[in-house]
Amino acid sequence: MIYFVYGEDSYRSKRKLEEIILGYKKVHESGLNLIYIDAKEKDFKDFYNNLKITSMFAEKKLIILKNVFSDAKFQEDFLENVKNLEDIKDIIVIYEDEPADQRTKFFKALQKCAKCQEFNFLQPAILKKWIVQEFEKNPAKSPDGDRGVKINPDALDLLVSYVGNDLWQMANEINKLSNYKEGSIVKKEDVELLVKPNLENDIFKTIDALASKDKKLALSLLHKHLDNGDNSLYLLSMIAYQFRNLLSIKEMQELQKPYGMIAKLCGLHPFVVQKSYYLCNQFSIEQLKKIYQKVFQVDSDIKTGKIEAELALDLLLSEI
Repeated sequence: MIYFVYGEDSYRSKRKLEEIILGYKKVHESGLNLIYIDAKEKDFKDFYNNLKITSMFAEKKLIILKNVFSDAKFQEDFLENVKNLEDIKDIIVIYEDEPADQRTKFFKALQKCAKCQEFNFLQPAILKKWIVQEFEKNPAKSPDGDRGVKINPDALDLLVSYVGNDLWQMANEINKLSNYKEGSIVKKEDVELLVKPNLENDIFKTIDALASKDKKLALSLLHKHLDNGDNSLYLLSMIAYQFRNLLSIKEMQELQKPYGMIAKLCGLHPFVVQKSYYLCNQFSIEQLKKIYQKVFQVDSDIKTGKIEAELALDLLLSEI
């Protein structure tokens, strides 16, 4: 049996892998036939030899196979032996915590011979439902005797705006809020107190406002950070980071690279690519190059004392 677990949402794909491993351990308590193979460190021969070794407990083996998409030779050897692998009693889980290249022969073969499960980032409505369910799973006991924690709708909206679609961070924030409330209801003021807004998300909102020609909103968002004491040069570096990402992604779009490959080619987290992909359509590649050059010049002017940092940021946003 071959399983293929993959997708850009590494949090939920990792959970699925853990679920498979836990189910295996419940049946095969010795755990001696749970084997991890990293294709970056072992070749196909090492993997195949593990399948040939007979277990002294006559147990099924569970082999977790990682990073196969990083080794073309491993993929080739796997496909040459795929018929034999399909017929064995052992369980093979091919796990990828990054977007897999769907153009490859290997990926297409897995779609036919393996039980596949893809984990994409959750869309806003589904994300909110997921958060509510995670709060309800919390073991804290509420005053009315129910298990779990509840969250008010306005607090939920604020939490999503602060954290975004990063489920690794979201899980930590849910745990923090649940422990703080001890089973009662999470309110908006609790989120404001305990959850620090993701600066990258906020700067992204500023760029989004600029793309929508809403400079008033962009300046308002910027000054919110300045009023909170955030360093001007750090804010500029985050603006530069966002436009550098947009430029990299736009260049990949121009080359007609598939969405799943852009994160790998640009060295970006898939979540960053997902957020930025649609925004690239609001700018031409020439506009992005000019903006990025302007940001670089502003940085130089501030550091050489030609202009005061806060004024430079205001002018930068006004001129984009």
